[in-house]
Amino acid sequence: MKKKLMAGNWKMNGSLQANADLVKALLAGLPADSSSAGCSIALCVPAVYLAQVSALLESSDVDLGAQDVSQHAVGAFTGETSAAMLKDFSVRYAIVGHSERRQYHHETDALVAQKALQALASGVTPIVCVGETLDEREAGQTEAVVKRQLAAVIHANGHCISEIVVAYEPVWAIGTGKTASPEQAQQVHAVLRAQLAAATPHAARVAILYGGSMNAANAKQLLAQPDIDGGLVGGASLKAPDFLSIIAAARVE
Repeated sequence: MKKKLMAGNWKMNGSLQANADLVKALLAGLPADSSSAGCSIALCVPAVYLAQVSALLESSDVDLGAQDVSQHAVGAFTGETSAAMLKDFSVRYAIVGHSERRQYHHETDALVAQKALQALASGVTPIVCVGETLDEREAGQTEAVVKRQLAAVIHANGHCISEIVVAYEPVWAIGTGKTASPEQAQQVHAVLRAQLAAATPHAARVAILYGGSMNAANAKQLLAQPDIDGGLVGGASLKAPDFLSIIAAARVE
């Protein structure tokens, strides 16, 4: 059984002191060799704190992640951060296409695909987010929406598609306290797994995470599903005890 991947998405939260306290508490709660936690762990932090958190994680097995990446490699793109810049700070993962980016910044499927392409080109693993709104779910469009979103990334990245991570995040369950049932989540994860299998013979190596209000109470049931390979955890990752409880639920014995 492959290790689960538990990625914390801090969103636009943090301060120098709060970050130091949180990372210290998190590392103190993990085994001395955090790889023995039985899962891979990543923290996706605001860009201005990448240098700080990179230094805080230096002697640990916890990976660093960014919350976004530019679709451009270099140039006159004020405010953007390139994948090569992320790599300079030992960033392993970059979230692309999060529902908040799609909604508030009007990111299209094609743009998300280009961001994934840039990340891969610099050796950064994109965590590609897909998911449906409540209206789309109620209209029976869930499968069509997530397949369309993933198809754009598959088309742009071709044979490299087995190097990505996918995160299914039902938009109606993000930050709302609502969560897809384990059965609902598994159904969508199975659809995504089949889509990946049609695109690459190495689909089994692609981790598909669940990203809709995963918390200490529901993590174990969600992570027990056969096609759920970990979690993209929002608010609960900002509290060390909660995130540690979720990590414990993900351990592969």
